[in-house]
Parts: sequence; C-alpha cells; structure tokens
Amino acid sequence: MEYWLNHVLPRGFFVIQEEQSNIVTGACLAAHLPTPRHPFAGILGWLAVDPAYRGNGFGQTLSAAVTRRLIEAGYERIYLNTDDHRLPAIKTYLNLGWVPFLYQEDMAKRWELVCRKLDWEYSPWEWPSSESVPGTSLE
Repeated sequence: MEYWLNHVLPRGFFVIQEEQSNIVTGACLAAHLPTPRHPFAGILGWLAVDPAYRGNGFGQTLSAAVTRRLIEAGYERIYLNTDDHRLPAIKTYLNLGWVPFLYQEDMAKRWELVCRKLDWEYSPWEWPSSESVPGTSLE
C-alpha cells in the first residue's frame, strides 16, 4: 500500500465515511503509476466498499470522483486493473462506461465468462486491444 500512497495525486484519495459512526464505508484513489503498457496514463486504484454498504452507489461515486480528478490532472488515458472474480467492481466499472482492454491472448475468453456471469453483452470486437491501440504492445 505504501507504494500506492507514494504515487497518489494531490487531492486524489477519496473516502466515503458514515457521518454518525465515522465508519469508513469506501475508498478509492487517483494515481500516476507509469507502466510499460501505460507510460503516460493515470490509474483508478484500490476501489473498495465495505460489504455492509454495497448497493448504495458508493463504488460508482468513488470511481466517478477519481476519474474526474484524473481528467482534471490532464490525463488523456486512464486505466485500472482488477481481477476476474471482483464481479461487483467490474459491474460498477462497466456501468460507468469503462471497457475491457484485451492485451493478453486469454483475455477474450476470460471476459466472455465475466460477461456471462454479469449478464453483460459480450462484444470484444468493440473493445480496444494491443493491436488497435498504438504504443500498447509489449514486445
């Protein structure tokens, strides 16, 4: 986590806290985290919502706030990483307009399974891939 905190943008750490109890119910951050695949991009990272508070739109609110902060910071490319089993988070991202980036051979099949589990349209021909986005292939 310290690695991430060293890369978070100023005013880029967002928290939702229940007013009466002071319980943190969700958090997310906007960071500059260059990678070979994304050398000049901002990242939406560490979206987390307490399971007791899911279903209230907190994930969408946090993701939208982070995306806005990254755009305000001048990023024209924004990415995020997640795991296949994080279905609630993936559904949040898809509902906000995020699309998968197919950069590994097995990703089309993995996304087909994710989409089936989420009852989401599987449309890989509309999604970017390493072949369709200049400067994203890793030789």
